[in-house]
Amino acid sequence: MELETGQKPPSDGKVWGFFKLPFRQTGNSNSVTSSSASSASNLHTQSQPHVEGSNYQGSANSVSSVAKSLLPTRRRLKLDPANKLYFPYEPGKQVRSAVRIKNTSKSYTAFKFQTTAPKSCFMCPPGAILAPGESIIATVFKFVEQPENNEKPMEQKSRVKFKIMSLKVKGPMDYVPELFDEQKDHVAIEQILRVVFLDPKRPCPALEKLKRQLADADAAVEARKKPPEDAGPRIIGEGLVIDEWKERRERYLARQQVEGVDSA
Repeated sequence: MELETGQKPPSDGKVWGFFKLPFRQTGNSNSVTSSSASSASNLHTQSQPHVEGSNYQGSANSVSSVAKSLLPTRRRLKLDPANKLYFPYEPGKQVRSAVRIKNTSKSYTAFKFQTTAPKSCFMCPPGAILAPGESIIATVFKFVEQPENNEKPMEQKSRVKFKIMSLKVKGPMDYVPELFDEQKDHVAIEQILRVVFLDPKRPCPALEKLKRQLADADAAVEARKKPPEDAGPRIIGEGLVIDEWKERRERYLARQQVEGVDSA
């Protein structure tokens, strides 16, 4: 009868006998098998009740991470111009552009320049740390190549691009490029700047603005070169202090000597 219902030979009976069960297998073995599997499944579920919850939490975390990745990155810097670098088109010469960078966040922020042509372009400064609300005009130098394939001068397109990255820092500190290597996960790409050439012989608002920014940048560089003015006492050598009181005393002694000579 067991063979008619599709059961295996008495080897099953040996297995059951091996576990020394106190009953004999009767009836439909398929129902026994399904009930056994159901019991095992229930026991597994009871022994590990957190499995389903953890899977749900993991899926929720993955959905949350995907949603965060779709959100726009909050910018720490404001650029002017916003996404372009204007250069006067003078083939065979090194020309300059400028961009104002302002820290619009509430924390100290470091920025760093990168370019696809480091051999023909460089930035001054290449990076810095800005306090909240502080701004700086960075100057960008570029060598303009001669047009190729009989292109018209102003139709030449530059493949050079510049990237500005930002990084939140704890407070005022000296800028070092290694900051961005040590905290790669916290670096944000602020903007990709593309190169736009301007005809220096044709005045336009963009060209006039560029000239003003370059003049401001040059003035800032000259101001940094001047030694800071110190309103306190001047110290010369070791322990020699020259201040207003000492100068008055020296003038008083000089007058005393003159009066002594005249009375003699």
